[in-house]
Amino acid sequence: MIYVNKSSVFFVFFSYFSIPGEYIEDIVSAVFGSRQAALEKQSTDNQPRLASIKKLRWRCDVAISTSVLNRALEPSILMEFTNSDGRLHNFEVPLTKFHELRYNVAYVMKEMEDIEKRSILKVKD
Repeated sequence: MIYVNKSSVFFVFFSYFSIPGEYIEDIVSAVFGSRQAALEKQSTDNQPRLASIKKLRWRCDVAISTSVLNRALEPSILMEFTNSDGRLHNFEVPLTKFHELRYNVAYVMKEMEDIEKRSILKVKD
């Protein structure tokens, strides 16, 4: 069995396309060498991101009566979350929609897990 260094494979690949050697060395050092960590940090620091959830609070409220109905007894979920940019959001969700949200989140997480298990998407060293 022959073991080949990844950087040598890159070097052969780029030299096949008649790219000068000094450029190939720069590319290989950026991908595999000491500059890789600095380039990854710079690319992640400069990319735009959506705000993330920093804090989440919730409670279950049961409305005993409303102005329309004398006896409602309908539960609802009140949620409050704080974004990473400091904004506070409040919303109320009926119990049926909350269960629908729970189901859909679990379904998406299961689908993501199935996709990650596929060998076509795995990075092999």
